[in-house]
Amino acid sequence: MPSGKGSKLLRYVEHRLRVTLHDGRTIIGTFLAFDKHLNLVLSDAEEFRVLRKGGAALIEEKTEKRSLGLVLIRGENVVSLAVEGPPPPSVTGKTAAPGGSMARPRGAPIPGGPPMGAVPMGLGAAPVLGAPGMMPPPPPPPGGGMPPGMGRGMPPQY
Repeated sequence: MPSGKGSKLLRYVEHRLRVTLHDGRTIIGTFLAFDKHLNLVLSDAEEFRVLRKGGAALIEEKTEKRSLGLVLIRGENVVSLAVEGPPPPSVTGKTAAPGGSMARPRGAPIPGGPPMGAVPMGLGAAPVLGAPGMMPPPPPPPGGGMPPGMGRGMPPQY
């Protein structure tokens, strides 16, 4: 793996990250992915803006929070990144969610499924009508195949 920004960022995938943007906004969310342009994908993201009221002298400062959900942040707008916290405990176990998909090598048996080489339940040993490869092809239509004028090389009939 090349040593660069990419390899350093990889170790923080699934961590809570604080992203400061060029316009002063701050977004906190779970870091999911990034690319060569340092575009970032955050889930469960929340945006924080500081609203300032007053002229030359600061009268009032208020922080406004907004829930965003899943966001894609253009790398060009990112000023800084900071780790807010470790990944949630459920993510560190790396266990598949119930009913979720799981990557397996092609041809590997499905856990809890029939053993390799066994006939799947419900099919039995008898051939199934209509299943490809189980029956001979249908006979050609009477009259020798295609209707006239539908083959290759035949001139149109007027």
